[in-house]
Amino acid sequence: MRTPESTFPRALGPSAPTLPLAASGSAAQAKSFANAMRSAQAEITDLVRNGWGQGDLPALGTEGLLRRAAALQAAAVDGAPGDALPLPTPALARTASRAGTGIGTGTAALAPGQAVPAAAQRDFLQAITPWAREAGAALGVAPELVAAHAALESGWGRRPLRGADGGDSHNLFGIKASGNWRGASVQALTTEYEDGAAQKTTEAFRAYPDHASAFRDYAQLLQGSPRYQEALNTGSDAAAFAQGLARGGYATDPDYAAKLARVVRQVQARGAAE
Repeated sequence: MRTPESTFPRALGPSAPTLPLAASGSAAQAKSFANAMRSAQAEITDLVRNGWGQGDLPALGTEGLLRRAAALQAAAVDGAPGDALPLPTPALARTASRAGTGIGTGTAALAPGQAVPAAAQRDFLQAITPWAREAGAALGVAPELVAAHAALESGWGRRPLRGADGGDSHNLFGIKASGNWRGASVQALTTEYEDGAAQKTTEAFRAYPDHASAFRDYAQLLQGSPRYQEALNTGSDAAAFAQGLARGGYATDPDYAAKLARVVRQVQARGAAE
């Protein structure tokens, strides 16, 4: 979810979408429609700024948000069936896509083909094994999958998220300090993908007193969010775990699932060889 290099997420101010009214629409209908669309826009913008929150919105996903906006349009125009209406304009679709951005960094700290010495990999895995086992048991996945996710996000522990004072945040999973987070945070530069294009941005990330706290928060995050349920109870299936996280929007990198699955295989192979 991240390329470490953390400022609070930039507040997005998307322009109001323009959608055609029914030909027979009156001035009153137009006013009602405008109010409805402003409500939809405000709802989506709130998600961008504040995260999913604790309501029913996490289960909606991007498609659900778009359908909600379409339903509001239908309600504003008398007699127009919601399912027959077009989805919102590309501008609104892009806004909803941003609202679906995961809680983690946009991409991984570990670039494809980036060489990390075998000894460094071994030392990192040995250091986090107890916490990976604990988190894996809570999530119903093999500890190797959790360890691989930490390795991908932190560059095998060699590229940690640090605060302005250089202190380690112990955030091995690149989890952002958005939504309802009330703990400490650091700001770091990360790479996010928008419409397939990589962009550098500064974000706030969670900070922990130690790595054990980071692993426990990671497990609680995945367990408590409807977005990541597909990743749970996947055992040692690297592809299922990685795809579940990617589909839930853990990162905006379109190749995130493939990158994570590749590191999982590395960790599994190392475990089999030792």
